[in-house]
Amino acid sequence: MDIKQIQDLIKFVSKSGVNEVSIEEQDFKITIKTNQEPTYVTASVPAIAPVAAAPVAQAAAPAPVANPAAPAANADANLITIKSPMIGTFYRSAGPGKPSFVNIGDDINTGNVLCIVEAMKLFNEIESEVSGKIVKILVEDAQPVEYDQPLFLVEPK
Repeated sequence: MDIKQIQDLIKFVSKSGVNEVSIEEQDFKITIKTNQEPTYVTASVPAIAPVAAAPVAQAAAPAPVANPAAPAANADANLITIKSPMIGTFYRSAGPGKPSFVNIGDDINTGNVLCIVEAMKLFNEIESEVSGKIVKILVEDAQPVEYDQPLFLVEPK
């Protein structure tokens, strides 16, 4: 690895929000640590709930169908959204044929690995900052994700 590659890696790590990256090859090992807070913080869903309710209201022309949709939107307001801290490729497991980190209905605790987001050939484990139950997985395996894109909905404990 030459100095230009190391500088590019340092720039990537500082922009991505990852706290630590370690790379080990045959003849060298490099670890880059930042002192910034992780960017995979969770945010509440109220900004997303109206967006989710809007397609339901548009699709349902009769008034009786629209009324049951309102309680569902209220239930979503209690959920926490876990978002992607970076642009990359979303993976639900550590590799092909390996079990998923989490599934719908799983109970999670703070620090549990939820998924991996690959960016620039670096595999970044995304850990939960909340305890609760996985209600919905919003991204398919091996799909590209954007920065701040919702990945999971969690019902907090």
